[in-house]
Amino acid sequence: MSHPEQVRQRIIELEVEHRDLDVVINALTADPAHDELQLRRLKKRKLQLKDHITLLKMQLTPDVPA
Repeated sequence: MSHPEQVRQRIIELEVEHRDLDVVINALTADPAHDELQLRRLKKRKLQLKDHITLLKMQLTPDVPA
C-alpha cells in the first residue's frame, strides 16, 4: 500500500470515529443528567480528530505556488 493510500485509509478511519463521537455527544446532550466533564472531553476529542483529518487531507493535496 502506498503512502497516499495509507493516508486516505487513515482519514476514513478518523472520519468514522468523528461521526461516532457526534452520535454520542448528541445522545449525552439529550440526557438532562449528563456528565458535563465527559461531554467536554468528547467535544475536545472530536475537535482533535477534525484537526488531524484536515492535516492529513493537506498532505494529499500538492503545494500550489503562490
